[in-house]
Amino acid sequence: MESKEFLEKLEEKNRQALEGGGADRIRKQHESGKLTARERIDKLLDSGTFVEVDRFKAHRCTDFDMADQKIPGDGVVTGYGMVHGRQTFVFAQDFTVFGGSLSLSHAEKICKIMETAMKVGAPVIGLCDSGGARIQEGVMSLAGYADIFLRNVMASGAVPQITAIMGPSAGGAVYSPALTDWIFMVEETSYMFITGPEVIKAVTRETVTKEALGGAMAHNSVSGVAHFSAPDDQACLEKIRELMTFLPQNNMDDPPVLDSGDDPLRRDEGLRTVVPADPNKPYDIRDIIRSNADKGYFFEVHEHWARNIVVGFARLDGRSVGIVANQPAVMAGCLDINASVKGARFVRFCDAFNIPLIIYEDVPGFLPGTHQEHGGIIKHGAKLIYAFCEATVPRITLITRKAYGGAYCVMSSKHIRGDINIAYPTAEIAVMGAEGAVNIISRADIKKAQDPDAEKKRLIEDYREKFANPYKAAELGYIDDVIDPADTRPRLIQALRMLKTKRASNPPKKHGNIPL
Repeated sequence: MESKEFLEKLEEKNRQALEGGGADRIRKQHESGKLTARERIDKLLDSGTFVEVDRFKAHRCTDFDMADQKIPGDGVVTGYGMVHGRQTFVFAQDFTVFGGSLSLSHAEKICKIMETAMKVGAPVIGLCDSGGARIQEGVMSLAGYADIFLRNVMASGAVPQITAIMGPSAGGAVYSPALTDWIFMVEETSYMFITGPEVIKAVTRETVTKEALGGAMAHNSVSGVAHFSAPDDQACLEKIRELMTFLPQNNMDDPPVLDSGDDPLRRDEGLRTVVPADPNKPYDIRDIIRSNADKGYFFEVHEHWARNIVVGFARLDGRSVGIVANQPAVMAGCLDINASVKGARFVRFCDAFNIPLIIYEDVPGFLPGTHQEHGGIIKHGAKLIYAFCEATVPRITLITRKAYGGAYCVMSSKHIRGDINIAYPTAEIAVMGAEGAVNIISRADIKKAQDPDAEKKRLIEDYREKFANPYKAAELGYIDDVIDPADTRPRLIQALRMLKTKRASNPPKKHGNIPL
């Protein structure tokens, strides 16, 4: 065969691979509001950097009519390229080819790039759009899913793993995304569930739509399975690129440092009035977070779920930091089951990937009630304790107002290896709130008083003066300093700079036994 014939054959094979399922199916993909697999990769990666791997790989199925339907690539596009100039591996399922269904060859392509990503220490991004297991392959397709699950677990904590659900994801297919670090979903066009509406109706007689059962907002606000939602494919891919700016390449790397041009010594006298004088009045903790962040920018994670705790990424002095903050504007900032799980998961990610943690504390305690107790608040609250105790990255805690009871201990106190712990003058550090404490310890004195209301008020003020303030904790060394709120940003940055070379480790062991 002459060189011209070789090139013509190569060109034909490339054309087949690039066409995927053909023009009609590509048109249907666009009509449903979705980009194709290759279009998604082009928008995710830096222009012109994508290098495809296994472009010509095809399935090996000989059952039914599949033997004569071999399309190069077999329903998934895999390879590597750059995101903001940094190496990234990617796979994108192609719904135009066999509905993006997973065969053994399809799975082998995904596993290959995951293994390479672990070898070179680079993130993996999966763009999922699949009808599920390829039924014609039987157990081989199930084996393919299990092969991917294993690589997900092996890569966990070694390289960042990001999943975007950009179409259907049902049955066993949902577990690979669930094993990754971050899940993005596209509103109206994506969904995830173990069993679909038809099966649920047959078994429980419950009628539910795909969107209500497993759509983007269902998993962003109700289940907490997904971390981000976006209105369309383009916005989803842009948000992934934004997240990547905060993350290191791997667990041995440091997060990127970006010069924002924001003065590290910048003060904000407006912070003196953010926390209300009345301890029962709410305020938005994000006002303090944004004030301290470079250029006031905060990239929130899990924005719609467990809103009584706020987590996300920001930059201080150009450095990426993870933020964990009680939210007094929602449920008074109480810790409950969902907030504990949300916080613990985020803390462990940051610790795995060398991202310092800044904790803003204003917490009256754990949420009381039979629903919480029977739901396992003891076990789930322990997850947050475990995550903070285990973390060896730099940790800075700022108490803005309430730090009551066990919740004080949990939110990265000195006692669980918090590095720098500071407080505003408005901080109240005590076993419980002043009113509750007085009702217990001075009940008899209040009853005997000529004016019980006046006596109770006096005792509450006395308790606050003697106990519910930051100075008692500072006397004991549990608080390193009480600061002027206007100085928050420079004080946090000074602490971060000091802790940059922190070295800490945990006792040698195979792994701990977190209370799952």
